[in-house]
Amino acid sequence: MQVAYDRQLFARWLVVGLCFLALALAFSTRAALGLVMPVWSGEFDWSRSFVSGVGAMALIVMACAAPAAGRLVDRYGPRLALVLGLIALAAGSGVMALNSSPTVLVAAYSVVTAIGFGIIATHVVSTGIARLFDRQRGLAIGIATSGATAGQFVIVPIIALILASFSWRWSFAALAALASLLAPLIWHLLKPEAMEASNAAASMQQAGMGRDTMMLLRQPVFHALFWSFLLCGYTTTGIIETHLIPYAAFCGFPPLPSATAYGLLSAVNMLGMIAAGWLTDRINRPLLLGTIYIVRGFTFLILMNVGASYETLVLFAIMFGVVDYATVPVTASLVASHLGLERMGLAMGMISAGHALGGAAGTFAGGYLFDASASYGQIWWSGVWLAIVAGLMVLPLGDHREPALAR
Repeated sequence: MQVAYDRQLFARWLVVGLCFLALALAFSTRAALGLVMPVWSGEFDWSRSFVSGVGAMALIVMACAAPAAGRLVDRYGPRLALVLGLIALAAGSGVMALNSSPTVLVAAYSVVTAIGFGIIATHVVSTGIARLFDRQRGLAIGIATSGATAGQFVIVPIIALILASFSWRWSFAALAALASLLAPLIWHLLKPEAMEASNAAASMQQAGMGRDTMMLLRQPVFHALFWSFLLCGYTTTGIIETHLIPYAAFCGFPPLPSATAYGLLSAVNMLGMIAAGWLTDRINRPLLLGTIYIVRGFTFLILMNVGASYETLVLFAIMFGVVDYATVPVTASLVASHLGLERMGLAMGMISAGHALGGAAGTFAGGYLFDASASYGQIWWSGVWLAIVAGLMVLPLGDHREPALAR
């Protein structure tokens, strides 16, 4: 009996590890666009605004794909979703490795790989993991979803090395090869017995997607989590991931120190997600989530005072990294307990779509406000106030948990 339990527990933590790897690869592929942007500008004379537009369009496609991907997990668990997403990543990256056409770039990156990004996403992983764990759910979600940041300081430097040593085409070819290898590995290792809890959750009573969507839209909890996560996307994916390194250059820092500070932010980010997941199992979750948002808002005050001080930039990277993606495991746990496991994938998909739309808005707003004012001050102040607003949205939520999670 104990041996069977230990095997099942090992199988579930194996799922956590594989989800970690899938997210690391997907987010590294997303980051590759920024690495090759200067190279494409020189080789093909593609403007940075065009390549940035390709990235913004990918975020919109991701937002469209996210609810369908979440529903896929509701029905079949994470195994099929992750494999389909990896196939899309492999196909899109393979095409880009051979491409010299801007039209093909849009189709390959903004459509094919963007669908993969929308499937291999934190909402798909957090839903799959939530169904496998009753206790230690927050910690498991935190570890699995931290792969989203791990790839940015493990895989991305390898991609950059390949780019510098060979060419950008070999970088995308390597990403395609990794995705092609990981897809059958996940299909083989995610055995049916590891998915028993997920399948049980998927068999819960579900209405049609339209009815479930309307049911969610009538829930005040859903709106609090959706709009706060939209503002989360604005203050992270939108203005920091897109504009932090250009801001560092604006302050006079060379590329290597700027990239080092961003890499430090990503490393701390991973630890912050795991710590937030651990705390999710132990303390009041709305208070934790609200605190994360409000602290994030105040970190922008540090960023506004960087000036010529690299130490201040590093301090911001550490402080912001702690509260960057730390919202993911807490939000996922609240969705599971407040909106139900049986439609968690759809709910998280819709909430993640809001995050992507917020990210697109922040990406555009950062460029527009800088062009209009030749300063990043307005965009950083928007980060202060919108992060605080997000925190105030979630603080009033109750913290009822499923009986299995009661402490």
